[in-house]
Amino acid sequence: MKICLVLEGSYPYVHGGVSTWAHQYITEMKEHEFVIWAIGAKKKKQGEFVYDLPSNVIDVHEVFLDDLSAPEKTANAQKPITEVEYEALYQLVSGGRPEWAIIFQLFQTGKLTPDSFLESEEFFAIIKRMCSERYALTPLADVFHTMRSMLFPLLCLLCKQAPEADVYHAISTGYGGVLATLGSYVHQKPLLLTEHGIYTREREEELIRSDWVLPSMKQQWIEFFYVLSDAIYSRADRITSLFTKAREIQIDIGCEPYKCQVISNGIDFDGFSKIPLKKADGWVDIGAIIRMAPIKDVKTLIYAFYEVSSRLPKVRLHIMGGIDDQEYADECFSLAKKLQLDNLIFTGRVDIKAYMEKLDFTILTSISEGQPLSVLESMAAGRPCVTTDVGCCKELLEGRADDELGLAGYCVPPTYRKGLAEAMIDMCQQDQIRTQMGVVAKERVKLNYQYPQMIQQYRQLYKEYDPQWQV
Repeated sequence: MKICLVLEGSYPYVHGGVSTWAHQYITEMKEHEFVIWAIGAKKKKQGEFVYDLPSNVIDVHEVFLDDLSAPEKTANAQKPITEVEYEALYQLVSGGRPEWAIIFQLFQTGKLTPDSFLESEEFFAIIKRMCSERYALTPLADVFHTMRSMLFPLLCLLCKQAPEADVYHAISTGYGGVLATLGSYVHQKPLLLTEHGIYTREREEELIRSDWVLPSMKQQWIEFFYVLSDAIYSRADRITSLFTKAREIQIDIGCEPYKCQVISNGIDFDGFSKIPLKKADGWVDIGAIIRMAPIKDVKTLIYAFYEVSSRLPKVRLHIMGGIDDQEYADECFSLAKKLQLDNLIFTGRVDIKAYMEKLDFTILTSISEGQPLSVLESMAAGRPCVTTDVGCCKELLEGRADDELGLAGYCVPPTYRKGLAEAMIDMCQQDQIRTQMGVVAKERVKLNYQYPQMIQQYRQLYKEYDPQWQV
């Protein structure tokens, strides 16, 4: 079966997280062919893959958000817009629930192009209607230009030619979800969605904190990403998430419950479970397996560790991961230097299995997560964790409702510097409890989060939509 895997901002351009999952996933699924439809941020990254693509990847289609252009107008663009088409466009622009089949048809047939629509009387009429209904105190020019900049990338994507495949599988909603839905619509093939995190909630958190969006237009931007999610939520044949809470959020946002299924991440338990515990040397070594990016909240980690270091004499922090955001990484390096944290080591990317032998426990300070592989790997190696209460971290550390194993670490609210410091200090000072938590952690992963279990569930999912198995 030929699977079009649609990814945004991850594989094959960056390491870690979803990229690691995707690479291992494709490599394991040797019986299928994959077409990668990848959305990247910058054109300069074209062809710069950080992975050697598996042999069953037969094609890669790259789209870059900083290099989108509108196609030329066609003769079909002379046809007037119907009332039904206008309403679908109004719902798209205003943040409602558009008829996506109508939207796809308008831009795929060339009846509309991004420029022709954004310069049209219909678009201006929609903006005036929005101003009268919800932006009476906002200058019309602000609404007009905000909506143009918001919609232009999406409308350009709607004009793209979709690669052919037997099934379209998106690994997020957002722009990636729209492209997968477009492919499913154009070629009339099944559509699957796997969410590692809830994309709309992540964008909402970013927008609330942002300083580049006009305060009066933040809610409109938030609604825009919910509209994008609606495209794939409404059409997908099956929607998977990594944990129960995520499934509940998907349903709350608008997914039909019968479509939603939990397939937890799986890791190489055998490989990580054989890693020996660190030999006692008088030091407590903490590992943070994180990319240098704002969403990982490395600065809060550094400040919290400064507090730990000021109270405990022999403690070290190892921050292991590549650089996603050079400016943010430089700020973190400067902060560590300013605080004179000579016991903080930025290792860059390392062999995690080999480096794990140096660690007593690990920490994750992310603002947003799904089901982090780094936590599962740490737990499989018998290392307890301190994490923020994001994604399913609390479920990993405390167990599901029917899990009576006990605690595998401490979970604190995100960005809570004092709580992170206290949790790290408790973990450092209580050797026996730390060891017991490590035993619990390893057993929990053994029971619930092994890689073969995950792959078998996805194989079964594909089998349901494989033409060879359909009667």
